[in-house]
Amino acid sequence: MGRLFIGNRRYSSWSLRGWLAVMLAGLDVDVVVLPMQAGATPAIKAGTPAGLVPYLEHDGARVWESLAICEYCSELKDSLWPAERVARAQARSVAAEMHAGFRALRAAMPMNLGRTDYAGLGGTAEALADVARVDALWGETRAAFGGGGPYLFGAAFGAADAMFAPVVARFLTYAPRLSDGAQAYCAAVREHPLVDAWYEAAAEEPEGWLLAKYEGLLG
Repeated sequence: MGRLFIGNRRYSSWSLRGWLAVMLAGLDVDVVVLPMQAGATPAIKAGTPAGLVPYLEHDGARVWESLAICEYCSELKDSLWPAERVARAQARSVAAEMHAGFRALRAAMPMNLGRTDYAGLGGTAEALADVARVDALWGETRAAFGGGGPYLFGAAFGAADAMFAPVVARFLTYAPRLSDGAQAYCAAVREHPLVDAWYEAAAEEPEGWLLAKYEGLLG
């Protein structure tokens, strides 16, 4: 019933968010990978409305931006957001903060699912301030709404967790100091079957798709 365009699974954090939402909603789509290049990728710029991934075409709808894809998917499967009004407001707020913020963290610790030797890198003062805010946000949300399971809002892995899954990946790669609760949440997200499937697919990408700007952080 459609197509989902994504970038390299190894690097494309926004693609991971959109893909998770689509998979959680059970949409029947073909996944099209547009390999990223060192600069602007012509295939992505030409093939998507905003020149960015992810981009979803589904049953006549054209949806771009990860958070918009989450909202679209929630219309088809309403369990992506919590059912209770106050919890749903919190979920949308933390997801929107992730979508709009944490720029220092994203710049200093780019997602790279293939590296296990980046521990301690990217620890600028600004990035570590973002790490502390994420840790506090997860703790606050879990304390108020997550008592029924390992995710932000309990037993169900939802849209808010999808939005933070690439942050979990960053924390696992760069290993900044986290609270015990944040570490437990990272472990739960990494073990989710969909997240694990993304990691496995990332590991199978061709070596020719590697990008020096993400692989050369060790000098």
